[in-house]
Amino acid sequence: MNIPLAERMRPSTLDQYIGQSHLVGPNKVLRKAIESGNIPSFILWGPPGVGKTTLASIIANTLNRPFYSLSAINSGVKDIRETIEKAKKQQFFNKPNPILFIDEIHRFSKSQQDSLLAAVEKGIITLIGATTENPSFEVISALLSRSQVYVLEYLSEEELRQLVLHAIEKDQALSKLEIKILEWDALLRYSGGDARKLLNVLELVITSVPDGKIALDNEMVASVIQNNILLYDKTGEQHYDIISAFIKSMRGSDPNASVYYLARMLEAGEDIKFICRRMVILAAEDIGLANPNALLMANTAFQSIQSIGMPEARIILSQAVIYLATSPKSNSAYLAINKAQEEVRNSSNLPVPLHLRNAPTKLMKNLNYGKNYKYAHDFDGNFIDQAFLPEEIEGKIFYSPKENPTEEKIKNILKQQWHKRYKY
Repeated sequence: MNIPLAERMRPSTLDQYIGQSHLVGPNKVLRKAIESGNIPSFILWGPPGVGKTTLASIIANTLNRPFYSLSAINSGVKDIRETIEKAKKQQFFNKPNPILFIDEIHRFSKSQQDSLLAAVEKGIITLIGATTENPSFEVISALLSRSQVYVLEYLSEEELRQLVLHAIEKDQALSKLEIKILEWDALLRYSGGDARKLLNVLELVITSVPDGKIALDNEMVASVIQNNILLYDKTGEQHYDIISAFIKSMRGSDPNASVYYLARMLEAGEDIKFICRRMVILAAEDIGLANPNALLMANTAFQSIQSIGMPEARIILSQAVIYLATSPKSNSAYLAINKAQEEVRNSSNLPVPLHLRNAPTKLMKNLNYGKNYKYAHDFDGNFIDQAFLPEEIEGKIFYSPKENPTEEKIKNILKQQWHKRYKY
């Protein structure tokens, strides 16, 4: 069969649905809403492969409502508006409003999410969004306030076993074979709690075995999977390997490798906001004061990709990545805060010098709070030599400029201003 096993085994009713019993079990909140026929717009938040898309489809079938589906990866505002127009035409004779399912709704930009608001408010559609990311951060507040959020969980080991046994017994192709599961560890480990991945692994292993009796054990499953491992898996080890290579390539000032790993992630469907968040961190940690504009560039890219969305966001990312990779590097700010935090942990709460303390009351003034503080702007060059650190750590250096043109200038200024207190 050309249709993947995971698709062949997709349930069509709640009774066939495995998992999420806290939501769709007897007398649970979502099941009761479905049975009442009066469901709100809602967001399904949970890891990949736990039944978000399937659940949305079952709800539409159960309620006998028109069902429209969009993927945030390849849909834009135009697609949303066209779908809403179709939904409007379904509104007659008190017919229940259609369901619009949006997979990976967290990938929609603000403008794309905004385009849904009016249709949700007016009841033209019932929105069901699916996301693997926390909707509090990824879904605009106006849309979130008009939707319920239901949290889906990883399938338990027992539920995963149930899926496999059900597929072996009920699938038209597998039921004709003699299949035995001798060991479960490898099957379950490679699935990572993802039902779709589990069935894909099962099918891959079974199709790799010559006709006849099939006995699956850990060694057999591992050997087949390792020979067919995906180049990139957003939830697996490769996910972390690729993002690590991406960051290290920019830190190492190689724009070619940086853009290559960016392309690897984009082609695999990685969340562009995840990529940009790591770029913002790198701009501060690894470029820092060698080029302060790098942080501005990374932040601007982050804001831009949320407004633009894919596929055009890839151009913005490429520009920002090349800029960061070719920028001079310094981790002096990163080292400075590390040293300062270590000092705080070791020396606890040292008293703030009296002349730096706030003195809002007469008693505090009588205790010399704020006395002898020198206002820098009253002096030439807006600078005056005075102590700011607690006496116990006077002269301790946390920030050490690195050897790059920008920080060399900073170092010269520090030497000129602070030569009596700090040994730069």
